[in-house]
Amino acid sequence: MNAMRTLASVAVWCAAAAIELRAAESAPPASAPEWLTRPLSVAEAVDVALRQNSSILRGKADLEAAYGVVVQTRAIVLPKLRATSGYTFDDAIEKLNIPGFTGVGINPSENKWTANIGVVQSIYQGGRITSALRTAKLTKQQALLQYEAVVADTLLDVRVAYYDILLAAQQIIVQEASVNLLRKELEDATRRFEAGTVPRFNVLRAEDEVANARPKLIRAKNTHRIAKNNLANLLGYHVPTNVWEEIPLQLTAKLEAEPYEIDLPAAVAQALERRPELGVLRKAERLRKEEILMAKGGYKPSLELFAGYGARNTSFRDDFLQDVAGFNAGIQLNWDIFDGRLTKGKIQQAEALHERAVVDLDDTTRRVELEVRTAYSNFIEAQEVLESQKKVQEQAEEALRLATSRAEAGTGTQLDVLNAQTSLTEARTTQSVALHNYAVARARLERAIGQGILKEGERPAKP
Repeated sequence: MNAMRTLASVAVWCAAAAIELRAAESAPPASAPEWLTRPLSVAEAVDVALRQNSSILRGKADLEAAYGVVVQTRAIVLPKLRATSGYTFDDAIEKLNIPGFTGVGINPSENKWTANIGVVQSIYQGGRITSALRTAKLTKQQALLQYEAVVADTLLDVRVAYYDILLAAQQIIVQEASVNLLRKELEDATRRFEAGTVPRFNVLRAEDEVANARPKLIRAKNTHRIAKNNLANLLGYHVPTNVWEEIPLQLTAKLEAEPYEIDLPAAVAQALERRPELGVLRKAERLRKEEILMAKGGYKPSLELFAGYGARNTSFRDDFLQDVAGFNAGIQLNWDIFDGRLTKGKIQQAEALHERAVVDLDDTTRRVELEVRTAYSNFIEAQEVLESQKKVQEQAEEALRLATSRAEAGTGTQLDVLNAQTSLTEARTTQSVALHNYAVARARLERAIGQGILKEGERPAKP
């Protein structure tokens, strides 16, 4: 008797421990971010991705690096403040060859030092100064467009991952409903067999159907776990090692088909105007033109103005600190009349790269048009499939009700009921997949068109 009580106590304790463990796994970790402690909408997921996604953070770093290049490019326009100094030891004796002083040696100070500070301003560089200003502006615009492309791709991935979770959750509901229906059929077949109204074959068939349905439910739950992990990764969340089963991530949205209308010509036109990838290549083509102009500047002279103040020690006294100082100013002209064909080679390289930029822009334009047409066709397909499935689930539910009634009345067979249950599961699955495909197809079409790339408040500040 005591042993039975001990076993009962152990069983109760194990059950309580299991419940506490499952509750701990389903609850958010103590260090969980704020967005993980409440249901998350699509807009909130996008907002978290903008702040934490690794690709977007890398894009911001690349943008800052590009802004650094802009500052470097502008440097040719601004004056330079230079400070120089030097020290020389020289014990050479110079012999004079002057009548009356032949053979006399002069030994100036052995220790020589100089110090200068001045401003240098380029006033002409063969057109390279104005080209540098245009290059800086184009580089800044190109960097921002590249960042927008990264953001657009990442936000599309976030939306698709969000919809994948919704689909997986819906598939769990569908498969659980299917398993429950089949279990009820098994229980009914078992009662009928025990009453002697049906053969054991009906029970065996019902057991097989239940067994075959369980792997689909298991796979649906696994797909749901993986989808949650995928979205958490896109949101920049490090899953704690003590989370074994599912991330406690809850979503607020549902798979719904919001109306969306756009015709193909308008979609293509918007894509050609808005896609950041095309903007990047347009800027690249103009930058290559500027490289040609800067390369041709090598044939022209450069002109600089300088002014400053300098000091040095006197050469004819032994006092090391006795200095000669004063202001200086002037103009300097540099012109490589022949540079070993260096400029010609630079021009040839720049012109070839410009031709390639033109080809890249033309090829990408066609690819964007193809992407829009493909995304538009997939969206129309998803729209039509969804429209065709509006009444299928209702019809399948009615067919199952009729098959069950006929089987209970003795005018139908177990096979009719099982077929009706299978048809209902397929209808529910097709409906949820159609809603998912519609949402994903719309998101991909909007990305292909270039809609909603970045809002004004999401643009990083420019230097």
